[in-house]
Amino acid sequence: MSAPPRPQPRRGVLAIDAYVPGKSSAPGVARVFKLSSNETPLGPSPKAIEAYRAVGAHLEDYPDGAATDLRDAIGRAFGLDPDRIVCGGGSDDLLNLLARAYLADGDEAIHTTHGFLVYPIATLGTGATPVVAPETDYTADVDAILARLTAKTKLVFLANPNNPTGTYVPFDEVKRLHRALPPHVLLVLDAAYAEYVRRNDYEAGIELVATSDNVVMCRTFSKIYGLAALRLGWLYGPSHVVDAINRIRGPFNVNAPAIAAGIAAIEDTAHVERSRAHNDRWLPWLTEEIGKLGLKVTPSAANFVLIHFPDAKGRTAADADALLTSRGLILRRVTAYKLPNALRLTVGTEEANRLVVATLAEFMGRPT
Repeated sequence: MSAPPRPQPRRGVLAIDAYVPGKSSAPGVARVFKLSSNETPLGPSPKAIEAYRAVGAHLEDYPDGAATDLRDAIGRAFGLDPDRIVCGGGSDDLLNLLARAYLADGDEAIHTTHGFLVYPIATLGTGATPVVAPETDYTADVDAILARLTAKTKLVFLANPNNPTGTYVPFDEVKRLHRALPPHVLLVLDAAYAEYVRRNDYEAGIELVATSDNVVMCRTFSKIYGLAALRLGWLYGPSHVVDAINRIRGPFNVNAPAIAAGIAAIEDTAHVERSRAHNDRWLPWLTEEIGKLGLKVTPSAANFVLIHFPDAKGRTAADADALLTSRGLILRRVTAYKLPNALRLTVGTEEANRLVVATLAEFMGRPT
């Protein structure tokens, strides 16, 4: 007898490979250094923690559904019109909202080979088709993206810098990509790691959004601001895009503690600078020291490095991950990103960084 009919999800949903976060624990290990999710080792601003706690006495109240004070704070920090900002539950929430608003059955959205996994998830969830553009040296290739354009293309997702590779596309190349896109195609610049970039030829997307009708920029409070647990992000875009997103987002999609902590975090510029300075010191150190061990490290503009391991018995990424985890050092396996023999390492505290290098030296049989 055949099974009775039951509700079925829309086309594309069952084709989604569910997102699996990085590990956060190492069973049997007393002390753990979590270096798998690109969280800041300095934690959030003490002022953000204080603001978060202050809201605890008013949890019975709904938050401001428009997150007005937070949008105003973001506007002051970056010189933006708050009316062109939308806040959400992390930038991935906003990426999904953009897909819902601008994709439908039969449409296509382009992302690059090693781009953020949320892009194909968001695309498939709308019934649209994700299209993959190959990268060059683990970096988004503008010409490859343009070669994938069809009459069905509606969105182009570009992580800049990219996660998990840490590479970035210079602003001149981003502008070249935009100039070549049809005006009905929306370019989504995912700048989650923009605050860490120290390159003169980089621009997160603010300038392009300000002068275009088909570009949006997404940012997050999860990285340099240290508010990953609160799920908070924001989008800056043309007024017509902001209007569309506001029509479909939840009426209270950002909670009050997140709003309060976000305002305090973005206004504590001294704490942001300390976080940036820490990364400026340890990102190049990790890149150099790991490279000395005979391992290839992809040059990164973010707060993490991608480490490539040999495809040799006892020397693979899986082997390294097992040893590191046994020492309480949790890195990110990136097999789902089509990088089966690499690990992503978040810049951690000085102690964690030195322990990782020492453990990798042991793994590679190199003296320290």
